[in-house]
Amino acid sequence: MTLRTSVRDQTGSARPTSVVKLVLVDDHAILRQGLRSVLEREPDLEVVGEASSSQEALAVVRDVAPDVVLMDLKLSAASDYEGLALCAQLSAADGKMGLLVLTTFLDEQLVVRAIHAGARGYVVKDVDTTELVRAIRAVSRGESAFDSRSASAVIRSLNGQTTPREGLTERELEVLQLLAKGLSNAKIGERLFISATTVKFHVSNIMRKLDVGRRAEAVYEAGKLGLI
Repeated sequence: MTLRTSVRDQTGSARPTSVVKLVLVDDHAILRQGLRSVLEREPDLEVVGEASSSQEALAVVRDVAPDVVLMDLKLSAASDYEGLALCAQLSAADGKMGLLVLTTFLDEQLVVRAIHAGARGYVVKDVDTTELVRAIRAVSRGESAFDSRSASAVIRSLNGQTTPREGLTERELEVLQLLAKGLSNAKIGERLFISATTVKFHVSNIMRKLDVGRRAEAVYEAGKLGLI
């Protein structure tokens, strides 16, 4: 963190404060602009770079050496979780840098995977500004930071309380429903407006979570569990 004297105390005198340098990583420019606008209202936060892809993120982080990287997990249409690999790369490059996931996905196993990849915090995108700022500050200090739902997900996962229904994301349940109808990856992709590659990724996750090795077994197991 750097120091600057832009914050004044009650007497009007300037006083030094630690400034957290941030890089925003999200494939949606409008969202990045909105985040920048909101976060830079805080006197101790400064956005020093933005990136829309993993390659851009690696280059920007190398150039500006931020204190915290605020990143989404979905960085392209090809995969919903490309950010996990980026998180691992950034963590390997600089273990002191704070990595905070800001995403729409809330999945017990995904939260744990993000932590294993080096993330210090995990919050969902509908979190309020106050909580997000608090998480950023905590991560910059080397602490962990989770919103209430993500924290509960971690606790359930660590306690072994995750059920298959809880473990499957909404998107995976949608894929599972169409899988039960015998649709191919390409057809499922057309229905859900995602690529066949992304469908394949979801199907692999479904089979892993249901502990099966074939698509038909996944449908059978899901039927027994009342998921379809």
